[in-house]
Amino acid sequence: MTKKVLNADELRAEIKRLVKEYYDVRFGTAPGPEQGKIRQVRYAGRVFDQDEIVNLVDSSLDFWLTEGRYAKAFTTAFKDYLGVRHAFAVNSGSSANLLALTALTSRLLGPKRLKKGNEVITVAAGFPTTVNPIIQNGLIPVFVDVEPGNYNMLVEQARRAITADTRAIMLAHTLGNPFRIDEIMKLAEEYDLWVVEDCCDALGSTYKDKKTGTFGHVSTFSFYPAHHITTGEGGMVCTDDPLIAKAVRSFRDWGRDCSCEGGQNDRCGCRFTKQYGELPAGYDHKYVYSHIGYNLKMTDMQAAIGCAQMEKLPRFIERRKENFRLWEKGFKAFGKYFLLPVAEPDSDPAWFAYPVTVKEDAGFTRTELTGYLSRNGVETRNLFAGNMVKQPAYLQVEKRIVGNLENTDVIMERTFFLGTYPGLASDQIVYSLECIRAFLKEKGLE
Repeated sequence: MTKKVLNADELRAEIKRLVKEYYDVRFGTAPGPEQGKIRQVRYAGRVFDQDEIVNLVDSSLDFWLTEGRYAKAFTTAFKDYLGVRHAFAVNSGSSANLLALTALTSRLLGPKRLKKGNEVITVAAGFPTTVNPIIQNGLIPVFVDVEPGNYNMLVEQARRAITADTRAIMLAHTLGNPFRIDEIMKLAEEYDLWVVEDCCDALGSTYKDKKTGTFGHVSTFSFYPAHHITTGEGGMVCTDDPLIAKAVRSFRDWGRDCSCEGGQNDRCGCRFTKQYGELPAGYDHKYVYSHIGYNLKMTDMQAAIGCAQMEKLPRFIERRKENFRLWEKGFKAFGKYFLLPVAEPDSDPAWFAYPVTVKEDAGFTRTELTGYLSRNGVETRNLFAGNMVKQPAYLQVEKRIVGNLENTDVIMERTFFLGTYPGLASDQIVYSLECIRAFLKEKGLE
């Protein structure tokens, strides 16, 4: 009997079928806790099903290794979800932050562009990649303190920090908790400042029923596995400003002046018709560089995963909120030992995590508690860098510090967080709370 020879489309369909079957065998029947015992409570992790793997394999069959059809679909879906005019997929959230701030140094922005020596206001209690682009662009970070329990910038202190050299504010929504956006934007308007809105932990959070990432002049997102959706590594830069968008694209794509996508020729209509810099007239526009740029694009395989994740985003957001509420309910019993998190009024955070601060008179230290939890399989994390200005890399950096950062120092000494990610089950949260109660009993406090 002659074996039927399948064509390419039939083979692709068969491969997809087998991939679904593989998922069911490899991932679809994950073993439960042994004898009802929970082995590990992760603070974060990737949540996926067969859709992500099918998309990933499907994209690999095209062997289009840079941006392609999935990147276009992912960017469009993300842009539509957020309601912005321009979105650019990049290889990480860190790169997104670098591009967002670097775009504001572009000559396209005329006299408003950031120049070396300008000041950018930020907070010391955060993650390095919100601050690093300031330093990397020869700008001066100005560090201000944050609110206890809210962990976001003290707006009045930011106001006092403004000088004639201040040109921008670069700020993250801490752990998905929106900062006081209307007050920050009012401050920016009053002093003609740029606002870079770092939403790497805040995809799906809202402020006054408007999504985070739509307030600042430019916003950023991360798709690292710990975040609200994942592409493994990956990020996005968003803006409504066409000049900022043009600058972001150029810096992302080696500094090219041309906006044609990979594989396109002369979509811009300028390929052999203009003169740039001191190049000869008619020099190929595909090789004209108007910025000192990078190559920070996302691959199509990453974007393929992102397309499947976007379908799950609403469910992921609700699960994070549900898990936060479970932590909140449980920690009410421990209120005399911990400062519990406070959401900004008029906000609805899609919490990245559940942060708590050990009170000074609690009778135990953060390290004692987090060490106990770790020994019992419960993961925790400190609030990122604690106090950035005390980290080794930033000791000799040119900077300005406003006040004494006393709240930031408390965070450095006594704050930690627990997970809210969608893969976290309610019984794992109950187990973790039982561990905290057992710790307190050991200390003679319960």
